[in-house]
Amino acid sequence: MAMKVIPLWTLYGLARGKATTRWCGEDAEPGQAGYLGMPRFDQAKCQQGCRECVDTCLPGAITFCPDASKQRLTVDYGRCVVCQLCVEACPTGALTSSTDWAFGSRRREDLVWTRAAASTDGMTLKREIRRVFGRSLHIRHVDAGSCNGCESELQALNNPYYNLHRFGVFFTPSPRFADLLLVTGPVTYAMRGPLLEAYEAMPDPRFVMAAGTCAVSGGTNGGGYACDNGLEELLPVDVFLPGCPPNPPAIIHALLMLLQRSPQRVQGGQIGPADEHPEDDYA
Repeated sequence: MAMKVIPLWTLYGLARGKATTRWCGEDAEPGQAGYLGMPRFDQAKCQQGCRECVDTCLPGAITFCPDASKQRLTVDYGRCVVCQLCVEACPTGALTSSTDWAFGSRRREDLVWTRAAASTDGMTLKREIRRVFGRSLHIRHVDAGSCNGCESELQALNNPYYNLHRFGVFFTPSPRFADLLLVTGPVTYAMRGPLLEAYEAMPDPRFVMAAGTCAVSGGTNGGGYACDNGLEELLPVDVFLPGCPPNPPAIIHALLMLLQRSPQRVQGGQIGPADEHPEDDYA
């Protein structure tokens, strides 16, 4: 009687056990521990007369503040490509590296650093989303001129490690079955028409997510001869997620935030206490 040979990768998987990342209800950091995120800004260490970070920042995420009496620099994380060049250039340590990756925001202004973290003033998508979608969400992704960096991260969502399907979130090939239009890229003029057609084909209620710095603000190519300054000029955006590219845990967090199953973590350009709403159940 012939013996059945078990593949080596099967034995390896059985030995390793469950590899899927942990999330809600478990005391562990989801996704990639130590992932390099958005630089942190400490205004108290900012040196008067220094402009090293401003001159270094290619996408213009760091600029001089018009009202210098309140703060000297404006740091717009919606334009940040997470290159860390500002951290290397800063002579005083006002800008430092961090692991702040969960930068999904319902309001564009929450991606701009302010001295005091702003309140969301209750401007959330509320329970209506949960009433309509329950625990399910179908996504139509449109590449509007991306470099494919964001697409690589999106593709990873369906592997066993991140396992997006466990949250009841699925990608669909047709906008007619989609609840969310997820857009990557700075929106090139060639893709403006197809993008609008996809949006118009979606049934109501429909939502829009700008994924990646290019979709949020245009990134390094925004406002050029071939593209817009991101998605907001064209469609109403419900969730902004900067990053170049945003990593899979950041994408998952933004999607769960849209579904009111996870709180917004960034306010006034700073990762702080969660935007808690006692009346909402995030589990």
